[in-house]
Amino acid sequence: MKIVIYSKDNCLNCLKVKEKLNKYNPEIIMLDRDINREKFFEKFPNSKAFPQIIINNKHIGGSEDLEKWLAYNVPDENF
Repeated sequence: MKIVIYSKDNCLNCLKVKEKLNKYNPEIIMLDRDINREKFFEKFPNSKAFPQIIINNKHIGGSEDLEKWLAYNVPDENF
């Protein structure tokens, strides 16, 4: 399973999501270090919050969206 988390410093939801998905070795892209704000909003024009999560090239959304996704999907090492 390929997971990309767009995160920023001092973000409690970002920390929770990274901890929850840590065993899947997610790629972490940090705002203002790995991506600037302009590129972030080009990639996620309708997003207003962090983190933003992509799983297997599909944009899941933020931390609440991840909870909904996990309720219907059971990721494992073979996902």
